Amino acid sequence: MAPLSCSAQPPLVPTSARDLLALARQPGASATLLSVWATWCVPCRQEFPALLRLERAYGPRGLRLLLVSTDFDTTAARAFLARQGVTFRTYLETGDDMSFIDGLSPRWSGALPATFAYDAAGRLVSFWEGKADYTRFEQAVLAAIDHDDTLHVKERTR
Repeated sequence: MAPLSCSAQPPLVPTSARDLLALARQPGASATLLSVWATWCVPCRQEFPALLRLERAYGPRGLRLLLVSTDFDTTAARAFLARQGVTFRTYLETGDDMSFIDGLSPRWSGALPATFAYDAAGRLVSFWEGKADYTRFEQAVLAAIDHDDTLHVKERTR
């Protein structure tokens, strides 16, 4: 798939931590991977292709990828997303930074990139700060899928 030109503007929707957690809990996904990033963050830009590769591989299997920009400059964020070939809805952090950070996880220091993996029910299965590669993203997604499957087996055997 060829990247879009910078003139194509992917949707960038303002959102809160509470709204993101609600999206992670929405039915229909086998797992949700939430990535918080910014265009000025070099490790964020470096890991972005792996996130998109993961979405292409696991999206058909029910992965929901939530990309959340912390950029103040929405023009730069939209241009970056367009260059990366992102055409699906992405999100923009709004409100007070500390409320946003604590709203997603009190364990999160606010460092970028930050990645959160949720199972199908929206339960946080893994979290980390800092750059990751495709293998780490994939392991988190598979653990989230397995976490939900394991819970369903336990519920059925009670």
